[in-house]
Order: sequence, then C-alpha cells, then structure tokens
Amino acid sequence: MDLGRDDKLAELIISGDKPLCGEVTIGGRKNSAVAVIPATLLAAGTNTLSNLPAISDICTYNDILRHLGAVTQEPSNGVMRIDTSKATPEKSPPLEMVKAIRASYYLLGALLGRFGYARVGFPGGCNIGQRPIDQHLKGFKTLGAKVHTDHGEVVVEASGSRLQGAHIYLDVASVGATINIMLAAVLAEGTTVIENVAREPHIVDVASCLNSMGAKVVGAGTDTIKIHGVQEMQPTSHAIIPDEIEAATYAIAGAATRGDVTLINVVPKHLDAVTAKLGEAGIRVEENGDWVRIAAAKRPRAVSLKTLPYPGFPTDAMPPMMVLLSLAEGTSMVSEGVFENRFDHVEELQRMGTNVRVEGRTAVIEGVKRLHGTSVKATNLRAGAALVIAGLRAEGETVVSCIEHVDRGYEHFDKKIKALGADITRVQDGGDEEDSSDGPADDGDSGQVVSFSQS
Repeated sequence: MDLGRDDKLAELIISGDKPLCGEVTIGGRKNSAVAVIPATLLAAGTNTLSNLPAISDICTYNDILRHLGAVTQEPSNGVMRIDTSKATPEKSPPLEMVKAIRASYYLLGALLGRFGYARVGFPGGCNIGQRPIDQHLKGFKTLGAKVHTDHGEVVVEASGSRLQGAHIYLDVASVGATINIMLAAVLAEGTTVIENVAREPHIVDVASCLNSMGAKVVGAGTDTIKIHGVQEMQPTSHAIIPDEIEAATYAIAGAATRGDVTLINVVPKHLDAVTAKLGEAGIRVEENGDWVRIAAAKRPRAVSLKTLPYPGFPTDAMPPMMVLLSLAEGTSMVSEGVFENRFDHVEELQRMGTNVRVEGRTAVIEGVKRLHGTSVKATNLRAGAALVIAGLRAEGETVVSCIEHVDRGYEHFDKKIKALGADITRVQDGGDEEDSSDGPADDGDSGQVVSFSQS
C-alpha cells in the first residue's frame, strides 16, 4: 500500500536573507507518535490514531506493523487505523526496518507485554552519541523476563505465563526506558513502581493512551510512575499531542531571520524552556491559549544555556538555537547535558561563516553579523533543521543535502517554510525540482488519501 513516499535522495536549495512571517500550524509530536503506534499492539482490535505527523518515521512504523501481521489503513489527514487482531511476534521485522528508526525498540515492550515474547533488532536512528538500551532490558528482567541477544537481535521472553509487577529504579531518567517498561508492565500481574523516570510531555501522552485502552497508569509527568496490571487491554481512539520541538524549530527560525511567526496548535507550557531563552535574547514572545508568537526586529543578545531532560532546555532544540546564537551580539556558551556527540553540525555551520569552537561538551559561540550561503550536509535530524535555518538567514544560496534526515521528524518542512515567505526549493536526486508552494494536501470531504510524502 503506497504511503506516497519517495525514496530518492533530496536536497534543499535556499535563497536566504528573507524574514519569515505568518502563521504555521504545528503537527503531532514525533516522539509521542512513534511510541503510541507500537502501543496499539497491546490490544487486539482496531485502534484509531489522529494528529499523526506526516513524517517518514511513521511510514517506517507502518511497514513494521504490517510485517508483524497488523492491518493498517493509509494515513489520511493525520488519521491512521491499525487492526492488531492478527498481529504476532513470531516473525521478527527485518533489520533494515528497525535500524531505520530509533523508536523501533518500543516493539520489545509492547510485544512482550501482550504475547510474553519479542524478537527485535537493535534500533538505529540519528548518530548523536551512545544511547544504550540497558535500562530497558534491566526493567524487562526485573519484571521477570529472560533477555538475550542473537545475531543482532534482542530476544525477550516472560519466564511464566505473565510478567510480574516489580519495583524498578532507573539509573538514568531515560525517556525510552520509561515508556518501554510502561508498555511491558500494563499487562503484568500485580503492581509495578518505576522510580527516577523521565517526565517529558510525550510520556504523559503515552500514559493517557494506555489508560484509554484500559491500563491503570498513574504518576506520568512526575519522577515516579505506578502501574496496576490489568488482565487485558481494549482498542482505543487517541489524538497525539502537538510537537514542541517542531514548534521550537519554527520559533527559532522566525527569530533568526528577524521575522514574525505565530505558532498555531501548540501547548505553550511545553515551550517554556525555549521561549524563556528567546526572551532572554531580546526576542519578543507572546502566548495565549494554543498559540505562541515570535517577533524579532533586531540582532539578538548572546545567552548561555545547558541542555537537560524536561523541563530543561531540550537537546533537540539545541542545534537550531546555536544558529540563532551564532548571529547574536556577544559570546554565548552552549553545554550539552544529554548526548556526548551533539555538535557534529558545527563544522558545517563554520563553512557558512559562524565563529564556533567546541571544547568537550561545550560550544563557545562568538556572534557574527552575517552568514554566507554554501553547500552543506545534514548529518542527523536536528542538525539538518539547523542548517536549513542557517540557510534561511545566510546571504546568497545555500544547498542542504541529505535532507532525508529532516524528513524523519518534520512534516512538509520545506512547504511550511515556503508558506512563511522563504525562497526554498526541493530537488530530488537527478536534478528534478519539486513544487513546494502548495503545502500539504487537504482532502476535505473528497475521500482522497493525503500523501505522507515529504515532497
């Protein structure tokens, strides 16, 4: 079943130094969607998910579920229906699928929870440093599962007919481990208590989805989650929360281009760490209800920040923020407190005229007045977004290659930017230009399937 994807490599050509102005609607949260989709495996029947982002990671997960025996309908207007009645863990998904996305590890918790068995390859995703799954496996073992590896795959199996509730203390507040253990524990016998858990908004969203399926999860959003195991789960309908990282990216892009951008369909509270730093840099920030406005009429001031787990400054917003600070007046210090390899975009930014030096896990940024366009390469999702923002502000033409990294996490990125006034064109491998002017399709009442293409 075609999801409208185009697997050809693409690049973005940007004619910069134009302010972004207007409104942009923020899609569903990527990190929530890629956890909620495997969560549907916990109940036999048809689940309906809405507000899904139109990104390639969703397409990959769709393929994985089909391989496991689920029946899925092509996403339309962000809505996806998943019938998991015939899903089975017996046929492990191909390694090329699970290595395409980091969040494939959630299959372990979901399949283990429902079937008592899972066999899944080690996950892939962006190369931003070591992201071991030892805390995930520690949780599974504590719940009574046997764990071993075999030919590049992780195999987990319940020792008895059901997993057993347990007390689990995470050595680090891992988002992935928190969610994975939740998925495994909702059908365990007895009560599970997980301490030192992560508190990100999408953990609360996943817990909300699980509870709508009949689970009994309390405490999500705090540092302790308690799960009372249930006998079975029921299919559900669930709407994904807005993506604050997408929102932060457009907010920073508006500020970097000295524009005026209003973000629609956001939870302002989720953006507090980012908007606080923008305000500190002299950027005008207004918020009310489900929108936030970012306006910048002059050069920003230098600020310093350190990325931390939520509610701290998000590591995923750091690469775009470094572009803004590269244009600020003064010296900024950016410390990475989550991943050890998050500065691989710096060399590409230096090619555009930034004055950045990296000292361990800290970047020292001397602000410059202007950037210049050149050819640069995206090395991961957020680094790619940062290079696009740099190109939007740079003088002359910027070509950003390997844009497929960006397509993993931003829906219709170039179309949304173009709608804000940018001069940006997507070119497929081979030199074919694609029109970025129309924005994402809207099927209204016509019944037409909305493509998940990133064109």
